[in-house]
Amino acid sequence: MPSHQSAQRRVTVPLDIHYLYGGNQTWDSALWTTSDDRVRGGSSQSYLSVSDADKTHASFNGHLDTSTLGGAGFASQHSRGELTLDLSSYEGILIIVAGQHKPDGKRYVLTLKDELLSPRMDGRETSSISWEAEFAAEQPGEIKLPWKVFKATYRGRDKPDAKPLDRGNIKRLGLMMRSFFDEQDGDFALDLSAIATYKDVSTPGRHTDTNAEDDGINLKAHRSTRQKKKAQWKTLLCGLI
Repeated sequence: MPSHQSAQRRVTVPLDIHYLYGGNQTWDSALWTTSDDRVRGGSSQSYLSVSDADKTHASFNGHLDTSTLGGAGFASQHSRGELTLDLSSYEGILIIVAGQHKPDGKRYVLTLKDELLSPRMDGRETSSISWEAEFAAEQPGEIKLPWKVFKATYRGRDKPDAKPLDRGNIKRLGLMMRSFFDEQDGDFALDLSAIATYKDVSTPGRHTDTNAEDDGINLKAHRSTRQKKKAQWKTLLCGLI
């Protein structure tokens, strides 16, 4: 699988960190629940596993199947119940990838919700807008996801007219493995030390992330390179035909 660029940075500046999971908060798989594409007739499966006795690490793992739904598919875990998180004073989400195993380099998505709708009449969950940030786990260490890289989506599709994310009223946090329209599938595993919020405290009064713009450029550059490679293959195949 090719290496993916992402909104990923080594953290090298002093940070004010508030742990949500891991760190000074132990991991607990009972605080998470499954939401896979099986609710739509798919076959993907995901788990949030905590295996070490001290509960300092967790693994988001499973199998992404894209054959059942014709190239589509997702496997995800999200916080159980309704959270009441005020993250308005922080600059984004910090993911700390553990070093027990070599990361698989696949593209993951961290999701946030500031609204949870009432269940449908049949008991199934009602879809609502999610705010998503893509990242690739290519090596152990910290991954910064500033607020600017979170994009509003509805059922996996961009929702550009959505109102801004209410960072003072976060009700759900999740992790997702997505096919990205049949670009990836199969087994996956993301070993985590922690998920936290962060704020740069190197400069007093600073409340913006200077890496946000560069992070967005890197994501666009990766997508542009992927599109060029697809175009080159199409040209080659047409020549052969």
